[in-house]
Formats: sequence, structure tokens, C-alpha cells
Amino acid sequence: MNKRSTYQLKGVDALFGGSADSADGDASQTEPVQVELDLIQVSEQPRRYFAPEKEQDLIQSVKQYGILQPILVRPQGEGRYELVAGERRYRAAKAAGLKQIPVLVRSLSDVEVLEVALLENLQREDLNPIEETEGILRLLELRLTEPQATILKWFNQSAHPERESADNVIHGEKWQQLVGIFETLGKFTPESFRTNRLPLLNMPEDVKASLRQGQLEYTKARAIATVKQADVRTELLEEAISQGLSLSQIKEKITAYRLENQSVKTRSLKQEFDAAYSQVKKSEVWKDPTKQKKLRKLLKDLQALVEEESPG
Repeated sequence: MNKRSTYQLKGVDALFGGSADSADGDASQTEPVQVELDLIQVSEQPRRYFAPEKEQDLIQSVKQYGILQPILVRPQGEGRYELVAGERRYRAAKAAGLKQIPVLVRSLSDVEVLEVALLENLQREDLNPIEETEGILRLLELRLTEPQATILKWFNQSAHPERESADNVIHGEKWQQLVGIFETLGKFTPESFRTNRLPLLNMPEDVKASLRQGQLEYTKARAIATVKQADVRTELLEEAISQGLSLSQIKEKITAYRLENQSVKTRSLKQEFDAAYSQVKKSEVWKDPTKQKKLRKLLKDLQALVEEESPG
């Protein structure tokens, strides 16, 4: 099942010319009209990354065939419009040098504008898991009129149904609304979203950035995120992207790193002593009178320790 048939929340119909609730019926149109590109302004959109190669493909398509699916706008007065959904097509039209594009005009509130833009973003076939997770959380904020921190707290509380606080949450009106939203989305349950997607928010920022930019698949990113040492993780991340490492190759490298790290931790006391002795011999401490005194004291302590073990 593709995302277009998965996400069917109220507002999506407006993207394809269907009915939608309107604040001003006179301003809304059921058929696309041609509008000058210069009359359309672009406000902040949920989508933050566009793959350059896919943008180029779309630009070439627009040059050859034009805009096949109208973008969605809302009236701004004085013959101007604000883009609601279809930013990728809008950008491609500008790059292709088009002067006019087909649009559907809908009178939508600020909340509806953001909701429809989020829904269109969720319908993308190339949507990555981190964008999807953030998009759904933003949609929950809008629908439930609650801050994300509160919604995340509900999810955490629902993980412990035996507790009284969880019982209060899952039987509350807002939680029932949340359950209904997930039923309408048709892809997750609140529990599967909590266990499979919310952990993405705790990934290291460098890994999340690679996911957002489509540089790395979710399964590879999740494996790399398990490496806690930042410099090792960064090196592995760069290698995975530049060399196109497979998931099995990434896991092999992580296992090798952990085995090496473990061997350092578990080497014998004698090996540690030998290593320290070798470092001391090569160091400059012999030339420092203050450090020489400390060395003499350490040497006496070692001699005393050895004499304790010697038979009397």
C-alpha cells in the first residue's frame, strides 16, 4: 500500500479537487485556474529537504509536460495567493521558467493550511521515517491542541498501563481522540508508533540529519545510532554514506569496533603495567626533578609490594 492510499485524513480531498470545509465559500474554487507564479508567495512548509537529483527530474518533466497536478493555494487578497501544498511542483515550475501554473484555490484557516501541508508531506513516496514521525507529531499537536511535550508524556505514560497515571491518560477524552487519529491514518497504532518511531527522536543529531536528507536508510541509521562514541559514529556514518555500505557491512564494523574496545578494557593488569612502564621510559619525566621524586616514591612502593609477596 502506498502512502497516498494510507493517509486519508480530512483535508486531503482539497489537494485533489474534492470538497473541503471553507471559511469563505465564495473564494474557493472546484476547478483549477491558471495563476501567475509571481502572485504566489511561499510561507514556511513542513518539508525541509529536497533531494537535488529528484528535483532535477521533476524540472525536466515540467519543461516537457508542464504541471500535470495543480498546486493548492489560498487567497491573500488583492489577487495574490499563498502556497498551501505542492511546493516541489512550484519550485520546479520556477526553475523551468514557467510564468503561469494551474492552482486550486481554497479558503482555509491557518490551522487547516498547516494540516493540509503536513498531510501532503505524509503522502510522499520518498518520505523518510524521521520526517514521518515529526509530521505525525505535528499533526497530533494541531488536532489535539496540545504541545508536543504533553503528547510525548502521554505516550510514555501509556507504556505502563498498570500505573494509575496511565489509567487516567488512556481513559481520557484527549487520548481517545489520539486513538481515533491513528485509526484514520491507518498505518500505526499509538503503541506501535511509540515503540517503533518515537525512539527516532533520541537518535544523535548527525544520524537524524542523514536520515532527513535521504542519505541513509532507516535500518542503517538505527544501527549506526547504537555507537555511543561520537568520533567513531561520525567516521562510520561518513563511510556508510560515501561507500554505500550495506547493513551487514555496517553491523560487521560495529561488532569489530566493540570487540576491539572490549579487548582494551579486559587486558590484564600485567599488560597495563608493561604499557605504562614503556610509556614512562620514553617520556621526559626523567629530566624533571619534581617528577623524579614522585618516581622514586612509586618505585619504593612497588619494591615494598614485591617484598610483601616474597617468602620470609
